[in-house]
Amino acid sequence: MTQRPKRNAANKLERWEIALIKRMISAGILNDQDILAYFTRPTRSINHARIAEIRNQAKHRNVAAASQAELGAFLQAWPQIDPVTGAHLRGDELLVKAREAMLQAVQGFNNPRAYFKSEMFIVIAVIAYTYLLHWHYRRSGVDIRYKRAVDGVETVLKTRHGADKHWELEACIDYAECPLDAPTIANLRFLIAIRHEIEHQLTNQIDDTISAKLQACCLNFNRAIKEIAGAQHGLDRDLSLALQFSGISRDHRNILLSETDMPAHIQAAHTEYEDGLTDEMVADPRYSYRVAYIEQAVNSRGKADQVVEFLRPGTEKGDHVRLALREVEKPKLKPGQIVSLMREEGYPRFNLHHHTQLWQTTDAKAPGKAFGTTLADGAWYWYPAWVDQVRAHVQANGDRYGPGPAG
Repeated sequence: MTQRPKRNAANKLERWEIALIKRMISAGILNDQDILAYFTRPTRSINHARIAEIRNQAKHRNVAAASQAELGAFLQAWPQIDPVTGAHLRGDELLVKAREAMLQAVQGFNNPRAYFKSEMFIVIAVIAYTYLLHWHYRRSGVDIRYKRAVDGVETVLKTRHGADKHWELEACIDYAECPLDAPTIANLRFLIAIRHEIEHQLTNQIDDTISAKLQACCLNFNRAIKEIAGAQHGLDRDLSLALQFSGISRDHRNILLSETDMPAHIQAAHTEYEDGLTDEMVADPRYSYRVAYIEQAVNSRGKADQVVEFLRPGTEKGDHVRLALREVEKPKLKPGQIVSLMREEGYPRFNLHHHTQLWQTTDAKAPGKAFGTTLADGAWYWYPAWVDQVRAHVQANGDRYGPGPAG
């Protein structure tokens, strides 16, 4: 026997709609079927019995009828349907706002004249996710208002101006029935942690440092809104890859990397958060999405020419590129290797003590300077950028470190 599908809990009339229906009934112009046509839309179907219940006063007796002016405004604005998604601009207001907010976040980040891309993206993306989850929870019958018990009576908390206080994003993703998967939630918790750090402080540009998390946030939102609300709400058809005015040369890349002076408090928040994640979570593309751009010198004649080609891991071409990227991975050197290198370059009196004094004096291990890193063995390793600093130092003090008697 075929099991009947469950009734969609979202297929119900809202209070403001019931008020309008009562005014329509009292006007005596429309029959139930005509009235029903005004309240059925692509994202929600209403059974004609709901209109009969209102007409016969079987339900909703305590809802007052809308005024004639309110009915006139409704009819004038009808149907108020987004032609792209089928969402109702009032009934699905939170869903419409969620989608629009994420579009604004991405467009703002892609604006070539914007200076504070990451900060603005995070703030607006948090709003987008909050709207999306509020829309989902309300349709599912979840009460998202903050409450507390006062003298044994449960009371809804209010804002300063008297509105009900609803869950912020952190509370939404803490809820046991949150529809988002674990990597998406981890990505959002990271962005929320960074937002708390930058909320009331001046920061240097952090775009390059956390851009992989922002890209993952975009892809996660697109997947989430399609799973929660339907494929027609996806953003992938609204946004395309941004065109670039120039390519990125190796010299340009090195400049970008050398000037990534991540603020210490942002670096600390970043490190503290990821220390609590598993290796699998950190590597999950839903937490942090990274893409390698490979310039293609030759195109096939007569074939479609894509600006960006995505190479999947496990394919011959993808594995080849992966190996090539590993070959140019940034080298890491121990202090002894740097000392040996300086001696080979003609500074035999430079030793480990001198090296230690140099990095301590310049605070070279400070978070954000990007001169080195601590690996899994617990030891500190230096990047080539620090070797260049050491080289400049010994060259400027050749009399002290070069051949011959000590000065």
